Amino acid sequence: MNATSSVGALLLCRAEPGSVRPVAHLLRERMLLAPAGDEWSVLVPEGTPWQDGQEKLSVAEAEGEQSVDSVLAGWATALAVGSTWPVLALWWDGDRAGYTLASGFRRPVGYVWLTDGTPAGEDEAMRTFAARLGLDPVMDIQQLEALTRPDPGADARTRLRGLLAVLARIGVMLPPGIEPGEPADRLHTAAGGRPETQRIAWAGWLDAVKLELDAVENSGLGPWVRGPRARALAAAQLAAGLPLVAWGIGRRSGGWAFAGALLLAHGTAGLAYDRIRDGRP
Repeated sequence: MNATSSVGALLLCRAEPGSVRPVAHLLRERMLLAPAGDEWSVLVPEGTPWQDGQEKLSVAEAEGEQSVDSVLAGWATALAVGSTWPVLALWWDGDRAGYTLASGFRRPVGYVWLTDGTPAGEDEAMRTFAARLGLDPVMDIQQLEALTRPDPGADARTRLRGLLAVLARIGVMLPPGIEPGEPADRLHTAAGGRPETQRIAWAGWLDAVKLELDAVENSGLGPWVRGPRARALAAAQLAAGLPLVAWGIGRRSGGWAFAGALLLAHGTAGLAYDRIRDGRP
């Protein structure tokens, strides 16, 4: 992990691929989606927006080129705000590696290691990380805290593998060939070669809403899908999304602005579904 070509990233979502797919489409990025264990999915970015610095309409856009950690933090925040499950971003480059955990509207939590494995984060972040994922407060915390102590034999890649070893207790299992420390092109090749992998590509807001409606159709959420409670939830999402978009634009924060856009899309899809199923214009 000492060259630019070693830059890479993964997004772990605590949900089945069928639930992740509609939300991931709204990121407007080309990605590969695959199962990653028991009730977990992994998103593998197809491009490298943290390197190209091109002008694009996506959550990765704020002020041209960005670092991999800032791009992944924006993606994780947008996915988590637009869903009911947490999102864990793993990232690495030539100088550092780390993670960002986003869950709802709570402040994201993360940790960083230098390439040689030197801890460069706050110890309390590991405890918050464990609590939000429901990890064992004794055994798992001990293993996580070990990752915050100096260890000459553990570089940043080894630290991320240690993190995944703890997450295996709650069902995380990355597909073969998708490993921390690998460059983005290798990750993409490994994910693309698996039959269960799905391709995520932005096809416009109309298709995105259709995907949302399909997800709602198969969700089995009962009264939360239709009726007064569904309309109230959709209205709340719209009400929360508008100021969040404005705040994100004002602060030049692509992640939060797009998180607001996701809420608006969810609210719009919810109201549309309720009207369509009730036969109203």
